[in-house]
Amino acid sequence: MNLELLSSFVSTYPAQPATALWRAVEIDAIRRNGLPKGLGLDVGCGDGKLTRIILDVAGHRELVGVDPDPLETAAARESGIYRAVHTTSAAAVPYANASFDWALSNSVLEHIPDLEPVIAEVARVLKPGGPFVITVPTVGFHRNLAGPLLPGAGRAEYLENLDARLAHFHYFGTDEWRSLLERNGLALEHRFGYLDGTECRRWETYSRLTGGLLYSLAGHRSRPIEIQRSLGLRAAQNRIGWPASIARTLARVFASGLIASPAYWNRAEGLTDDEAGCLLLVARRL
Repeated sequence: MNLELLSSFVSTYPAQPATALWRAVEIDAIRRNGLPKGLGLDVGCGDGKLTRIILDVAGHRELVGVDPDPLETAAARESGIYRAVHTTSAAAVPYANASFDWALSNSVLEHIPDLEPVIAEVARVLKPGGPFVITVPTVGFHRNLAGPLLPGAGRAEYLENLDARLAHFHYFGTDEWRSLLERNGLALEHRFGYLDGTECRRWETYSRLTGGLLYSLAGHRSRPIEIQRSLGLRAAQNRIGWPASIARTLARVFASGLIASPAYWNRAEGLTDDEAGCLLLVARRL
């Protein structure tokens, strides 16, 4: 566990320790892989806070952001890290063919029910040879979770409720991604599996106590982001973060017992699909 990254995320997401833990592992995978140069498209940019931390560790890049949520894109514009931000579906990027040197989609594609038009659109706006860097949950995510705590509760129902809360529609393996990408003019050239069983279950524990609790209290009718907005918690989190000293202390507590550098970081492709909670994929425009 990269404590420096975890501290950054704990400070940025003070009310979301589960998110901080997941993102710390995920962005470490991106850091190790590196980001391409040139003008990039941030697919599903959100409020820009996550991308800012990516740029902190990968170095400055010129970016255009797209996201369908106007509240998120308003915050992204204020972040100052984008050349431009557009409130639009990733299936309708308002740029000409071959406008971008590379594209990034960080934990976004699993939230889009119909992926084919999005992949085709990203391929359209990429220059020939341009890479598309993707992070997504994979088939091992469900397998890695502990499941329900209450006696008699069914695992299938637990996972169904979890996916509804997270708005996850896909858990594709490497071969499924390769096929989807190839159908749309992109060749998969690298994959890396990360977020092992111990890390997934630690995320699950913190998630039960935060977003999971909010979701249960709302009767499974509103997702945590909607509840946070209605209570003003998301706006408060955007204004206020933990001081660095407190964030570092909390990061050490949240990561207690986790291996500082799990063995999978030393493997060229990391974890297998069945072992990994997530995949980092790099596909190149043909």
